[in-house]
Amino acid sequence: MMLIPTHHFRDIERKPEYLQPEKCVPPPYPGPVGTMWFIRDGCGIACAIVTWFLVLYAEFVVLFVMLIPSRDYVYSIINGIVFNLLAFLALASHCRAMLTDPGAVPKGNATKEFIESLQLKPGQVVYKCPKCCSIKPDRAHHCSVCKRCIRKMDHHCPWVNNCVGENNQKYFVLFTMYIALISLHALIMVGFHFLHCFEEDWTKCSSFSPPTTVILLILLCFEGLLFLIFTSVMFGTQVHSICTDETGIERLKRKNQPRQRTGSWQSVKETFGGDFSLNWLNPFSRPCQPEIPSDKDLVRQVASLSDTDYTETTEDQSEGTRDEDSVEVTDE
Repeated sequence: MMLIPTHHFRDIERKPEYLQPEKCVPPPYPGPVGTMWFIRDGCGIACAIVTWFLVLYAEFVVLFVMLIPSRDYVYSIINGIVFNLLAFLALASHCRAMLTDPGAVPKGNATKEFIESLQLKPGQVVYKCPKCCSIKPDRAHHCSVCKRCIRKMDHHCPWVNNCVGENNQKYFVLFTMYIALISLHALIMVGFHFLHCFEEDWTKCSSFSPPTTVILLILLCFEGLLFLIFTSVMFGTQVHSICTDETGIERLKRKNQPRQRTGSWQSVKETFGGDFSLNWLNPFSRPCQPEIPSDKDLVRQVASLSDTDYTETTEDQSEGTRDEDSVEVTDE
């Protein structure tokens, strides 16, 4: 048997320098679950810092402008506990989404030796990513920011400085949900505070001067309204993706390739970690850890060489660039 590339314009088996095989080392042994992950991207780090700053600004206005100066202690205590709890869960979810490996494919396994070790049979094909020198499992996509192929990649979010993928989608969903809730809560408290200040003396509404109080409340109102809309849309989009078992990239590509889809409820349970419980809302509980893809998961079955050519070309054209190649085994 021999290896035959399905692309006529790119023969990476005959031109191994394309993949720079000297940089393709055998894939490392998978690290322990929960290993720290951090993307060194300037834009993403700046967006993450801005996210924390905006949450802390809302915390400052809610506490020192509205709750602490209030003479209704029961109102202040209840709303203070609720808002601080939601803010803590939002920031915790943000950290988990940012520092969790989203499902990166091991780098360096796209070597000729490793492909031959798979012992491909006629009609079987593997897809190789030349950018990170890896063999791509089904539904994996390359992220130019993370510089890795990510399993079930939905999108790269600069606000969490990470990809949203197989392992951290739960944390991203919780982050958008808790940000939407604290935004809604802040807007409701701002409305009540304005009504109270209109009825009472403005000098007794806050420890700050009336003009400063109004400016701080207007800024918080604008921030809360903006993030309520944005995170509510993102939360709805993510829940829809989970229920339909279709990532954002797959939806944008509009692929019509048949594949077995997971049921809606089963997909939700896999994302959030088992049967319904309060742990679904807990950013410190892990989702169901997917099994590490075995060698057989890297192999895809095709009907014929011509079918493989068509599938590969369609995927390349939809991405706009030809980033991956396939290698099929045929009888000599």
